[in-house]
Amino acid sequence: MATETAEAEFISFVRARQQALLHAATLMTGDFHTAQDLVQEALIKLADRWESINRGAEYAWVKRTMYRDSVSRWRKVRRESLHADPGEAGGRAGATSYRPIEAWATGQGIREALLQLPPKQRAVMVLRYFEDQTEKQIADTLGISVGTVKSQANAAAKKLRALLPDTVPALNESEGLR
Repeated sequence: MATETAEAEFISFVRARQQALLHAATLMTGDFHTAQDLVQEALIKLADRWESINRGAEYAWVKRTMYRDSVSRWRKVRRESLHADPGEAGGRAGATSYRPIEAWATGQGIREALLQLPPKQRAVMVLRYFEDQTEKQIADTLGISVGTVKSQANAAAKKLRALLPDTVPALNESEGLR
């Protein structure tokens, strides 16, 4: 950053938005530590571009970066796991982590069901129901078409209905997921 003013603005932005970003990232990744990494990486990218981003658009920019990086990270892990030795201990099995944000996001069953969705579907659902974004906003955030948002939301809702049969009435009443 070139100026002290820009640095002060960036620090103020981070202080104001860090918790909201961390909440969203935790819902996206299902893991507090991975969420911290995701937010930190997105904020580093934002810092590099701070002076070129329009004031007022910073939050949308960092969220878009965070959601796209989350999907990219999942794709990379998936590719690597396809080439891994089947005898290796993989991924999340048996992993435990400290999750202080869990008290904030209600519904253990819903969090577990979200983790069973593919990353793009999870991103669409988190953006729609946690971030309360419209289909157009979600499309812009993820860099996909509105039609893709609709199809991902539909597929996610279908899977969530199967995973959470007690919640089916609420899912059926949800806007845009019939």
